Amino acid sequence: MPCEVKPRFVVLYGSQKGQAQSIAEGVAEVAEEHGLVAELSCLNQNEKYNLEKENAPVVFIVSTTGDGEVPDNALQFVRRIKKKTLSTDHYKHLCYALLALGDTNYANFCNGGKTVERRLQELGAKQFYATGYADDGVGLEVVVDPWLEGLWKAIKGALSKMASDRTGHLKGEAGDSPNEPPDLSIPDVQLNLLSITDHQNCESVGASVQTVSKFPSAASSLASATQTAVSDFRPASPAGSPGLASQSRGAASVFTSAPETQTGDAGVLHVALAASLTRSLPPLSESSLNVPALPPPYLDVSLQEVDTMEQLIGPLNKETLHEVPISRAVQLTRGDSVKMALLLELDISAYLMMTYQPGDSFDVFCPNRATEVEDMLHRLGLHDQRNHRVHISLRKDTKKKGAQVPSYIVHNISLLYLLTWCLEIRSVPKKAFLRALVEHTGDGVQRRRLQELCSKQGTTDYNLYVRDPSLSISELLAAFPSCSPPLSLLIEHLPKLQPRPYSAASSCLRHPGKLHFVFNMVEFPACSGRPVGRRGLCTGWLFDLINPVLVFPGKAESSGSPALPKIHVSLRPNCSFRPPSDLSVPFIMVGPGTGVAPFIGFLQQREKERQENPEATCGETWLFFGCRHRDGDYLFREELESFVSSGTLSHLKVCFSRDNQEEEEATTPAARPRYVQHNLLLNSQPITDILLKQNGYLYVCG
Repeated sequence: MPCEVKPRFVVLYGSQKGQAQSIAEGVAEVAEEHGLVAELSCLNQNEKYNLEKENAPVVFIVSTTGDGEVPDNALQFVRRIKKKTLSTDHYKHLCYALLALGDTNYANFCNGGKTVERRLQELGAKQFYATGYADDGVGLEVVVDPWLEGLWKAIKGALSKMASDRTGHLKGEAGDSPNEPPDLSIPDVQLNLLSITDHQNCESVGASVQTVSKFPSAASSLASATQTAVSDFRPASPAGSPGLASQSRGAASVFTSAPETQTGDAGVLHVALAASLTRSLPPLSESSLNVPALPPPYLDVSLQEVDTMEQLIGPLNKETLHEVPISRAVQLTRGDSVKMALLLELDISAYLMMTYQPGDSFDVFCPNRATEVEDMLHRLGLHDQRNHRVHISLRKDTKKKGAQVPSYIVHNISLLYLLTWCLEIRSVPKKAFLRALVEHTGDGVQRRRLQELCSKQGTTDYNLYVRDPSLSISELLAAFPSCSPPLSLLIEHLPKLQPRPYSAASSCLRHPGKLHFVFNMVEFPACSGRPVGRRGLCTGWLFDLINPVLVFPGKAESSGSPALPKIHVSLRPNCSFRPPSDLSVPFIMVGPGTGVAPFIGFLQQREKERQENPEATCGETWLFFGCRHRDGDYLFREELESFVSSGTLSHLKVCFSRDNQEEEEATTPAARPRYVQHNLLLNSQPITDILLKQNGYLYVCG
């Protein structure tokens, strides 16, 4: 009896940090349950797919990085489809769906996916399912889960239409009257896309979804995989028991721990109501749970003792990096400011190839904090093996589709180097990671709580105690002491340690051989699961480096400063965020807080250009700036006022949201603007003229 051939479709992903890849891998894993076969590839693996001849539905899952750019592993694909020689019907045969990932906290939301989709449509491709735009700022799952739920019906509908089209085409060739081909751009299912800001709709739609999706992700906020609702009619297993370790993949039993109680004088039980990271309250603590299926393990990791191990320092991709000294560090804000803003000056005079333009940004490569690495080594029970060589290979029995050893983990590195420079140990553990940790947790109460946090029913608690406070894996493990994950689990689920981008706050014309940048010190307050607050990884590391040479407001710079620290940086040119090359073109800049930083470079550049071209006609320049207090965090005050005096800056509009609040409450915002948007509204007429009549530019940063 011949084997049934399952219909196929193609899944292509472009991923910078792993979110899109994990979702794509989840789609591929679940496909078989829907009677389909998925062919999974990264967009840069062009030898594995051929869109020019593809006759099956194609699902694109694309994230966004930088200033709205496509991921690095999608650049080659985008360049290829953007060739001007391609005709407008190049992809007329292509039937696609697209899920775009982004973050509304950054500019150009989901622009990576939009870039791909825009070009596909220009080349004639037809959409068979409405595009999803997921926002990591509020939780990717808000949009991704319902989008994935409807995907399978849409794929099957597209397959049916494409088969019908081929049949109709063959009949037409045989002499039958040809049928008008259906419009594949009309979705086969009615999908109510969620508005990112419509929380009430999110709740109602989420409540109506009966099947919870299953797309495990090591770097996304999804815990995706088909989930099974199970009732709890058993007590929690005692600490140290195998528990879920023996459960089959795809179904998970839930252990319920009773809330802490005490008996009063009258024999009435009183429940101690104290919800936290490690403790839930009814109804969650008494609910049956939809927990994700266990993500399949796919890596074998071993540690090898070696006689001598080269002690590597810094990131390995030295060919694209520059190790530059910090020549100056100045605190821009006063001591009583809510936020501490710092300006750093880098000496790039020794690197002739390191040229930049105003508007460009650059990456700073920072390590994980040494104390946190040491804590992790102790937590894993591997401190004595910290200098052993790490060997990683694929498990021969893995069921994970498209499994591969992470490309950013190179050969011949020590465990200490792996945890210091390769893995983001500060990353917020995703639901799929929590699900995997359940298998390595001995205490029944703690195991139940981890199940709650990764379940559909526990989404509110997950957001409240894990996602919103940016709880790290180290902090989570400290809260669940009976959880002892193997090193392989961390490598499978923790994302790559990413460099941190900063905008250039200077012009080479004003400061040759120097590069300035500004940042706010990031602070994470204490919370449930974090007894003591901590600083951001990169900003805290930079502060520790420059603290000995830091110049405070109102104090003169010391002539005998200690040895200058060095950091690894890499330039990120940004051709889409540059001041107009034509001096006559007017432009408007909106930069509240540290968002003003790149515009200092804009104005330094414009001032030098005016000096070099005194006869040139220059367009108007406007800057809208805002902060809390004039005397506390008015960044670059003297320099901005000097730009006004020299005529470089035509209009400087500033506002202070916390100064003289009592007075302002008695006046209207129009009389005393408190926020940048108030000043924009007050000056709406000239802004409109500049943009619509004078073809000016508007730049926003912050």
